[in-house]
Amino acid sequence: MKIDILTLFPEICRAPLSESMMKRAQENKTVDLRIHNLRDWTSDKHHIVDDAPFGGGQGMVMKPEPIFAAVEELKSKIQTLESKIVLMSPAGRRLDQQLATELSKDPHLIVICGHYEGVDHRVIEHLVDLEVSIGDYVLTNGAIAAVVLVDAVVRLLPGVLGHERSAADDSFSADLLEGPQYTRPAEFRGWKVPDVLLSGNHAEIAKWRKEQALKRTKANRPDLMA
Repeated sequence: MKIDILTLFPEICRAPLSESMMKRAQENKTVDLRIHNLRDWTSDKHHIVDDAPFGGGQGMVMKPEPIFAAVEELKSKIQTLESKIVLMSPAGRRLDQQLATELSKDPHLIVICGHYEGVDHRVIEHLVDLEVSIGDYVLTNGAIAAVVLVDAVVRLLPGVLGHERSAADDSFSADLLEGPQYTRPAEFRGWKVPDVLLSGNHAEIAKWRKEQALKRTKANRPDLMA
């Protein structure tokens, strides 16, 4: 899989996506991740990427020219792959495990990081395939959201996680939160690990975990059970 991120703040993306599983996924060529500074596609000496909104209003709006130029150049370099253009935006479809799974099947993602008051709407109308939001709140810039999106997608690629069942057992994969997990010691400060987890009875352990997942989801995210 190939992922290109277009942002005004490359370092915000680069640091967290160069650690742990994301680092290993790039080293073993599971994902080809490239982070680009959108200012590299400006044509003026001051590298201006924003301007005041037509009709008045607060803040600035990202100009369409550098965004179109960047996306078109990146697409032209890999004509053998079908590209999906994603814009990180609080007005987009909310990111969930289902959407992350869908995006993990695309061979090439170009992720545009919004900033200021957003992007010129012609970008959304004529360039972007999908707007994605990571939640009902506003961040300083879309680079932070892009990191969340890329992490959620890349960890679903074959071979990225250490165990083949890890992604399938994660919270939200079956519309439930993951049940509680325990490790050694079996007793800590008088608090004991549930006996069933020490029993070696895999059928009973699976049943217990399902019951606990249902209980946890009902308590913390009842909306998932609607």
